[in-house]
Amino acid sequence: MAEKEETMDVSEIRDSAPSAKKNGRTSLLDSGEDFEVLDEEDINDDPPPLEDAGGGKGKSTDESDKRKADTDPDQADEWLDVLGNDQLKKKVLEAGQGRDSRPQKGQNVKIHLKTFLKDGTLVEEQSDLAFTLGDGDVIQALDLTVQLMEMGEKALVQTDAKYAYGTCGSLEPEVPPSAELSLEVELLEATDAPDLELLPPAEKIALASHKRERGNVHYQRGDYAFAVNSYSIALQITESSSKVDINPEEENELMDVKVKCLNNMAASQLKLDHYDAALKSCVSALAHQPENIKALFRMGKVLALQGEYTEAIQTLRKALKLEPSNKTIHAELSKLVKRHSEQRGAEQAMYKKMLGNPASSSSTQKHRARSSWGLSWKWLFGATAVAIGGVALSVVIAARN
Repeated sequence: MAEKEETMDVSEIRDSAPSAKKNGRTSLLDSGEDFEVLDEEDINDDPPPLEDAGGGKGKSTDESDKRKADTDPDQADEWLDVLGNDQLKKKVLEAGQGRDSRPQKGQNVKIHLKTFLKDGTLVEEQSDLAFTLGDGDVIQALDLTVQLMEMGEKALVQTDAKYAYGTCGSLEPEVPPSAELSLEVELLEATDAPDLELLPPAEKIALASHKRERGNVHYQRGDYAFAVNSYSIALQITESSSKVDINPEEENELMDVKVKCLNNMAASQLKLDHYDAALKSCVSALAHQPENIKALFRMGKVLALQGEYTEAIQTLRKALKLEPSNKTIHAELSKLVKRHSEQRGAEQAMYKKMLGNPASSSSTQKHRARSSWGLSWKWLFGATAVAIGGVALSVVIAARN
């Protein structure tokens, strides 16, 4: 995967998706992903409606007991079926500070997490795992269940592989494919996300890059809809207005992150067969960087899939002119030219079949005309010979008489 003809810069994919790189699951360019090369499930992640309940620190023992009862009756013994499909369940181990202390989507949260396999094997422990709730920064099981936790609460979560590391598993942490997991979670902190307008440029670049890298992870795992979501969030960060001064170097770096997000988003949209959206992403990337080879390559593929072979060939030829040694573009262009030629041949054959073959018809008519004239002359010559013979015979008979 590090061969020159297949990659332009694989450092990005090494950082963002080591699992996919080591397993060799993705062909970097041909599969459509960007990651510095040329290349949903529909889950309602909103928690169930909640009623407001009082509670907090400094309450009396009776009030604390009442708060626990209001939060989840018999919560110490019962599991909450989060999605109603028995594949994601949560049980409170230690009650928190009440429902009004639950975090909201978009907030930055910090948790203490222990991850176990079904047989009890400890996979990973993270003391201060920070992420934005609802942004897809972590596995779905955490994104969905932490929204239902109270501040200070400790809970046990059991999740199917679908909401964890899926059929691919993971190398970091080391989780086998299709593994069910048990998670011990303690909610430590919840704070509002920073105001993007007031965020220093360096922090904005780092935040957008982090969201983009998370999208790369989703892409490598085949979760293309989640990848699109992460890239969309990264784009919103790069496009947000700023009340803080930004120098030209930082501005260029932010633009580079934006173009990478657009390229990666186009790759994900291609995988989802969203061709119009993918084309729009390519056009946006090229509007900022007209000679971006990855965007040109992917745009050529989109146009070909839409049946626009002439435009697709022109686009790929432009990309090849910018990088003549790129074998991947060569292969894609050759394949496309051959397909276009075959299509034109099939269309011409169809037109001939529909309209007939005028040249062949004209030739046949000329042949028939020549044949007809040949017969006519032969008949006329024969008739003349017979007539002359008849006259001669009459003369001879007359002379004898």
